[in-house]
Amino acid sequence: MAHRVWFQTGIAVILTLIIIWLIMQVGVIFQPIGTIITTVFIPILIGGLFFYITEPIKRFFERRGLNRIVSILTVFIIIIIVVAIFMTLLVPVISDQIRTLIEMWPRLQRDFLELLDIVLLYQDDLPFDLSQMLDQGLEQVTSLFSGLAGNIFSILSGTVSVLLTIVLIPFFYFFMMKDHERLVPALLSPFDGTFKQFLSELLHDIDKTLRAFIQGQLLVSTILAILLFIGYSIIGLEYALLLAMLALLLNIIPFIGPWMAFIPAAILATIQDPWMLVWVSIITLVAQQAESNLITPNVMGQSLQLHPLTVITVVLAAGNIGGFIGMLIAIPTYAIIKVVVINIWRYRTDFTQAFLRKTE
Repeated sequence: MAHRVWFQTGIAVILTLIIIWLIMQVGVIFQPIGTIITTVFIPILIGGLFFYITEPIKRFFERRGLNRIVSILTVFIIIIIVVAIFMTLLVPVISDQIRTLIEMWPRLQRDFLELLDIVLLYQDDLPFDLSQMLDQGLEQVTSLFSGLAGNIFSILSGTVSVLLTIVLIPFFYFFMMKDHERLVPALLSPFDGTFKQFLSELLHDIDKTLRAFIQGQLLVSTILAILLFIGYSIIGLEYALLLAMLALLLNIIPFIGPWMAFIPAAILATIQDPWMLVWVSIITLVAQQAESNLITPNVMGQSLQLHPLTVITVVLAAGNIGGFIGMLIAIPTYAIIKVVVINIWRYRTDFTQAFLRKTE
């Protein structure tokens, strides 16, 4: 009987691979379907991101006696107020710093190259090839930010698609906030028995994993960016707010992101004053230690249970495959895959027994 089960499983796998291959050969036929899925997927993804960020606020108002609709509308009002404050107070400062940086860029570039020439004079006294390291580092940084710019441009290039996305995001977000408890029962309604129980536990674990990562990483990144902004402002580093906002974005990438944010800060500090680099390094190190030893353990704990080496490997591999966007989604994607594998392994005996009963 066991041989029969494995034979049928092998046939199913082979047939699945053949079907996938056939679909790939006639991909043009399914291209409109893929376009529709992509158009809907991005609003769902962004709506889900907003859901996980703001759902605790909605629960807070519900525990205070407000009904769900009023709680959701209150959250919407809070989002509008936060965006208005950001646009009014921060955007003018950031845009002014960006404009100043663009105007000063030729001088900054010239000063940096002069400083680099001085450093390279001592190349022979160093135990490594500094010039080669700088070339490789510059190439990687350029590739990263060009990939980021390309991803942003590709997202913003289709006006109709962008408008549709803007319309669909609040639509999906509202119904996620309103009916998220009904989603899982609706998805599980066609199933029964062991498989229904498996899917229920799987979706619960995925929800728990995404909630822990998104809420925790956003809070950690925000706190770290605030610490860096305070430190940069104290030492008088130019473009402190711009560098802190860049750190807020890059710190979402675990382990790798903070050091990516350090590179532009270090370059600008070196150009402004070589001693400023020492202070920027100290501030970054102190902020990193506070984040690693105090903030992250208390905010995120061990919810994802991912080894640091695994995180670094996954992020680097995803960066090579998908660029900046790949690095952003690497850890939650890996965590979801891990949850799926763990749940399948946990239910392997139940699946085998259920399959044997059906084949008897």
